[in-house]
Amino acid sequence: MKKRIILNCFDMTCVGHQAAGTWRHPSSQAWNYNTIDYWTNLARELERGCFDTLFIADVVGVYDVYRGSAEAALKDAAQVPVNDPFGAIAAMAAVTDHVGFGVTAAVTFEPPYLLARRLSTLDHLTKGRIAWNVVSSYLNSAALNIGMDQQIAHDERYDMAEEYMEVMYKLWEGSWEDGAVHRNKETGVFTDGSKVHPIRHQGKYYKVPGFHLCEPSPQRSPVIFQAGASGRGRRFAARHAEGMFILATTVEQAKQMTKDIRDLAEKEGRSRDSIKIFMLYTVITGATDEAAQRKYEEYLSYASPEGMLALYGGWTGLDFSQIDLDEPLQAVENDSLRTTLESLTGGDGGQPWTVREVIRHRCIGGLGPVFVGGPKTVADELERWVDEGGIDGFNLAYAITPGTTSDFIDYVVPELRKRGRVQTSYKEGTFRQKLVGTPDGRTEPSHPASSFRGAYAGKESVADSTKESKHKMPEPAQ
Repeated sequence: MKKRIILNCFDMTCVGHQAAGTWRHPSSQAWNYNTIDYWTNLARELERGCFDTLFIADVVGVYDVYRGSAEAALKDAAQVPVNDPFGAIAAMAAVTDHVGFGVTAAVTFEPPYLLARRLSTLDHLTKGRIAWNVVSSYLNSAALNIGMDQQIAHDERYDMAEEYMEVMYKLWEGSWEDGAVHRNKETGVFTDGSKVHPIRHQGKYYKVPGFHLCEPSPQRSPVIFQAGASGRGRRFAARHAEGMFILATTVEQAKQMTKDIRDLAEKEGRSRDSIKIFMLYTVITGATDEAAQRKYEEYLSYASPEGMLALYGGWTGLDFSQIDLDEPLQAVENDSLRTTLESLTGGDGGQPWTVREVIRHRCIGGLGPVFVGGPKTVADELERWVDEGGIDGFNLAYAITPGTTSDFIDYVVPELRKRGRVQTSYKEGTFRQKLVGTPDGRTEPSHPASSFRGAYAGKESVADSTKESKHKMPEPAQ
């Protein structure tokens, strides 16, 4: 049986995500990003196409490397202004029944105690449809505005992330035992304090003595996504990720990356298919190859080279205004997105790019490749990436929104359904049950979160601290 292709819509709570300048196109609704209607309409559209997930990117910072200023990013709305990605999810869940929501949050800037509550809250409100895309942030502007002197070094960010995940798993999986919540009106007991435990975490980076503020949500731990394919990022994903987002420019590169990630997962005691691997791709399609090509050229006429170079400045840490247009790009050591810079400097086994080539090939598509064609042409190409490249699916970016997504649903999804490559309806259950297939919606036994299930049972509880109190409980008012 051929592998099912996972379809994620890739968006961000901003105007210009992966295609700078195309918000000016007459059909684009990108400028409407800060309304509930934009997001609820998109969610309904994704469920119409049986998409698996709306994957919401985020950055806390601005792209100010290009020309040493954020002016170009502001002019072209290149990921600024940008809203909080959590805000619209509950509204989207209210108008849909199945599509999952992958939300990005950086471990670098938010205490785990607070983020654990925000994610549990959404998992409750969506009935178990939440995934967390774990990132460590890469923009120096973000670090400065959080109050740091500079961005934390790349590998140390992953050291922090490892401890962060331990705290999160303790809160989600261990703090509240199964059966802690009674909701018993007759006895007056909502929660049995003997089954709620402080986690007493004290590590190098985090100190969290108490118990989780939320009762267990449908999934307890949300599905864990990860978006970092550097060597350190792959090791982190091999241990924690249930879905991984990679960047690849060729099928051969994807094949090498997916093999490496799955080899690492096996070394962590997990199965090779325990991580679903998604690749960033932009598809421009229409009724025919010719119609799709005309559409692409029309979109390209609205694209902004300066806006895209502003984005690439932030992604790579290079000021492209200081580099000759036809000079091959060279690798430098910095704390930005390492895999992005490697892909442009030949680090992936390819040829180094020039600035002119970045402008020509990435003004639409951003970090990932663009494919243009009619339904059969596109379906052939997507199958090739999955069958030969070893990926499980795609994070599909847009040129214009929601038009690019609607075109994919109208033209490509029916062709993929004919070939038996995408789902035609949704399974019941939580997002993890749909994506990973665990029968109870919890993490697989080999996942590190599972090691914290019941970890505090029989140990210190909230009830124990109550028993030590010397004060008599007050009688109810008469």
